[in-house]
Amino acid sequence: MAVLADPEFWMRLLGIGVLNLLLSGDNALVIALAVRALPKHKRVLGQVWGAVGAVLLRLIFVGIVSVLLRIPFLQLVGGLLLVWIAVRLVRPEAGGNSEVRRGSSLWEAIWIIIVADVTMSLDNVLAIAATAHGDLLLVMFGIGLSLPIVIWGAGLLALLMNRYTWIVWLGGGLLGYVAGEMLIEDPVLRHWFGDGAAVLRSAVPIGIGVAVTGLGWWLGRSRRHAHVPENL
Repeated sequence: MAVLADPEFWMRLLGIGVLNLLLSGDNALVIALAVRALPKHKRVLGQVWGAVGAVLLRLIFVGIVSVLLRIPFLQLVGGLLLVWIAVRLVRPEAGGNSEVRRGSSLWEAIWIIIVADVTMSLDNVLAIAATAHGDLLLVMFGIGLSLPIVIWGAGLLALLMNRYTWIVWLGGGLLGYVAGEMLIEDPVLRHWFGDGAAVLRSAVPIGIGVAVTGLGWWLGRSRRHAHVPENL
């Protein structure tokens, strides 16, 4: 239980929660779309069991990715991919209608939710694995705390993103910071930079985080983020 008294544990837990919620906006909308044709009494069951199945698979994937990120160069590649995901998060995009189909039965809706979540969750899995630094307890806490909002919070997430675009910019900056940490912690880079790695361990994550947030603000001056449906 000593880990629960560690301030870094709670800071990383907060980071996982924020990133998971920001990156789960599409996933929450998929859940709402998949169950909207079901009778009311089955809709909640579809939301709950679809999300539970998706989260269990996500935990497995995070464990696999955490192991893979220990391999030299793979952590570097993962960091670069996470930078791209952060830039994509803050970049305004053209709106469009979702193509996720409705489930005609409870089990079909659950299946749609699980399959869609698996195909859409690379960004979530990579961000969580990078933030947790291999701590499975952090992963379980982070995903567990955000699960209720991912299940029932599609409208809330859409409302926040539509009203307060700066939340997306700051979330992209946080993701950029995590990407910078992952980059500089790669064993190959640490060996190359030697003693200088200690300085870069702070400078690189902060620099990437500030750059991504600034990019989001700059791009947002001339073009707003696509409006996300709030009432599904």
